[in-house]
Amino acid sequence: MPDQPLYVLAMLCLSVLICEYLVRTTFLKHLSTALLVILFVALLANLGIVPSASQGSVVYNGIFAYLAPLSIFFLLLDVNLASVRRAGKPMLILFGVGIIGTVVGVLTGMYLIDGPAQFGDLYPAISGMFVGTYTGGSVNFNAVAIHYNMMEEGVLYAGMTAVDNIITALWMVVTLLVPTLFRRGLKKAPTLAAAQVVEEEHSERDKELVSVFSLSILLSLGLFSLLISNLLAEWLATMGITIPSILILTTIALLLAQIPAFHQLPGGHVLGLFSVYLFLAVIGAYCEFAALSQIGDLAWRLLVLVLTIVLMHGLFTFGAAAVGKLDWDVAAVASQANIGGSSSALALAKSLNRMDLYLPGILVGALGNGVGTYLGFLIAGWLA
Repeated sequence: MPDQPLYVLAMLCLSVLICEYLVRTTFLKHLSTALLVILFVALLANLGIVPSASQGSVVYNGIFAYLAPLSIFFLLLDVNLASVRRAGKPMLILFGVGIIGTVVGVLTGMYLIDGPAQFGDLYPAISGMFVGTYTGGSVNFNAVAIHYNMMEEGVLYAGMTAVDNIITALWMVVTLLVPTLFRRGLKKAPTLAAAQVVEEEHSERDKELVSVFSLSILLSLGLFSLLISNLLAEWLATMGITIPSILILTTIALLLAQIPAFHQLPGGHVLGLFSVYLFLAVIGAYCEFAALSQIGDLAWRLLVLVLTIVLMHGLFTFGAAAVGKLDWDVAAVASQANIGGSSSALALAKSLNRMDLYLPGILVGALGNGVGTYLGFLIAGWLA
């Protein structure tokens, strides 16, 4: 029975449900649903409740081939690039400086741990994944991983995710402390009414109602876009031009997201998030405990790498704020938008009681989702 496709898919969906419930209602709320899903399904796979990597499943192959890219497409429909200018110049400048710091951090970290020797052929992909995720969030991390088949490296992928989650959580503490310790001058008066509107809109995205009409449009758009991306990538390859199909899909999603009728469709965020969790569940199934010895010393090397990335990023971001005498709160929120994405930026703005930074944080986080995939592929291609 464990090898029956319907059973496997049902267990993956049930695993997402259990993990989401645990994160919402227990002490495990300090973990993300994403990390918990990986760990939970890894346990199931090693107990033989669901197929492991060595056993394989057509369900796993289907999720990698279709659902994972679709999750990227659905989540990117949230990105309205035209509204980014509302974030303001200081926020955009610090966000851009943070991206530069991230790239420098990845290159420095890989040098320190001798990345090419440690990761071998995976070195360019891992570099691109970390550049992507610390430009605007995990959407970019997964996009690069899908193209380079990193999901087949279950143990390593899980290790990267775990280290990423740990350091991201610690960076939230850092961005809370830095403004408190170094803040200068008076804060700008929070715009309460505008902030409440932004918060309500952001909250509604997590609870949006999906109609048959909007669901039909989203699925049709996603499936046709994925088909076009694959066909176009194959056609370009015959002409000697190699462009990852996921990059073409990203471009299509971003173009559609600029059209209000598509950008405002309810359900895309929920579809994308659930698809990401199923994708990560399969990553968990690929984590065979017997293979843990394979990661060995790579565990602490990954820790050194990620620490170097975020520290270099922080040095650039907060250094620019100090040199330019910019608002420390703005720098902190911009940094969180880089490291954790829109949700982390919003959470930090709330914690700092800077309601005027709600919208700018969300907007630059969305910008990071838009450009992070391109930058991740650029770095990976350059290092290949």
